[in-house]
Amino acid sequence: MAVTHVPGSLGDGIRVVLSDASGTEMTVGEPRQLTGGASRQVWAVDAHSADGRSLAVVLRRDPPGHGDADRMRAEAACLRAASAAGVPVPGLLASGDTAPGIDAPFLLMDKVDGESIPRKLQRDPELDEVRAHLAEDMGHVLGLIHQADVDTLGMLDAGDPLDAIEAVYQGLEEPRPAVEVGLRWLREHRPSKRPDALVHGDFRLGNVLVDGTGIRGVLDWELAHLGDPIEDLGWLCVRAWRFGAEPPVAGIGTRGQLLDGYARATGIRPSESELHWWETFGTLRWLVLSRFQAERHLGGAERSIELAAIGRRVCESEYDLLLILGLLGDIDRAQDAAPAAPSLHDRPSLPEILELVSGTLRDEVAPALTDAHERERYLLRICINLLGIAGRELGADDRSGHLRDLLAGLGCASEVDLAERIRVGTLSYADAGVRRAVSTAVLARLSVANPRHLLDPSRS
Repeated sequence: MAVTHVPGSLGDGIRVVLSDASGTEMTVGEPRQLTGGASRQVWAVDAHSADGRSLAVVLRRDPPGHGDADRMRAEAACLRAASAAGVPVPGLLASGDTAPGIDAPFLLMDKVDGESIPRKLQRDPELDEVRAHLAEDMGHVLGLIHQADVDTLGMLDAGDPLDAIEAVYQGLEEPRPAVEVGLRWLREHRPSKRPDALVHGDFRLGNVLVDGTGIRGVLDWELAHLGDPIEDLGWLCVRAWRFGAEPPVAGIGTRGQLLDGYARATGIRPSESELHWWETFGTLRWLVLSRFQAERHLGGAERSIELAAIGRRVCESEYDLLLILGLLGDIDRAQDAAPAAPSLHDRPSLPEILELVSGTLRDEVAPALTDAHERERYLLRICINLLGIAGRELGADDRSGHLRDLLAGLGCASEVDLAERIRVGTLSYADAGVRRAVSTAVLARLSVANPRHLLDPSRS
């Protein structure tokens, strides 16, 4: 049933744009914000025409006040070019720099049915059959994307992706030894560049819609650019996009399956070393982009618990980067924790309070939320995770003194100093002492932020 909207509301804005695009008067239901999308908002709405036709529509827009019209126009052009190349994408109904009620650059698209939640794609029994060939299907779809005609995509960014991500990192003004290690290794081992193609830039579970027949839609083209096509393949292999599962391609398949599908679409089969370089690049890229996203909150530009929480996940990518490069050092487990001082306060203690609140939210509040509270459930999970981090940090052994000793042994006063010396080459990332210091710092952060991310040594 249609709802009445006051002039200037989001629903009214969608109705007007959709009516103009379709050439017939439309009524719309109440827009529902979907989860995910740290940088763009996604809204679903049901629409009905005067002659009784029903239409499920998705609005994708920048947060009002933070719009980038050029990027949204580029995303619309990518959807058209990809569709022409046979890539399954949502039909583009309308786009614009703004509209009353929408109040930001936007895309209005057909809603495509399918599953996008990674854990469901990895585990649901009804998807067993498609999951068996999904890694190959993803390789095939990437091959189609990379064969799209780029003549109409001149507005897309093009250039050296390693230079670009290094510039983002430098702009953060936060030297990190693990990043400097990754940058030096990547520059020293770079493969020959392939001709520029349309690169999706964020092709992974969560940005594809899948049903029992296969891939139904490729979403979220905001990071699309022109560049080496193997970047997309390496990005799909990054450990962050396995969401805790073991198979190396999106937690659902093998690199061989991915390359089989890609070769079927393009006739090109990248080498293992080339794919490894781009997987390493993707890991470093996600490390830097995670910190960049967190800075939007930490720097005061956009208050968001989602963005803030990403800041505590940076150490996961630091660990993954050292892991993929085989540079995790031998860790000295010596502790320098001082005995806990007696508390002035009554019990429950602060760690006990955090655990009590977290457990109550997880075990009593969360189950009471219905499917109509999808956004609230998502935010609640973030809150529970942050409470867990706070509790682990309070209870963690203080390893700062031990890290200072390791740094002092290298002639460094701090991690910043170590990062700068790796950058200029006065210390080598292959040095055992450097590896130990970098690994000790990363593992100390990770053991608090997300100890479940640590791999069993037999799998590393």
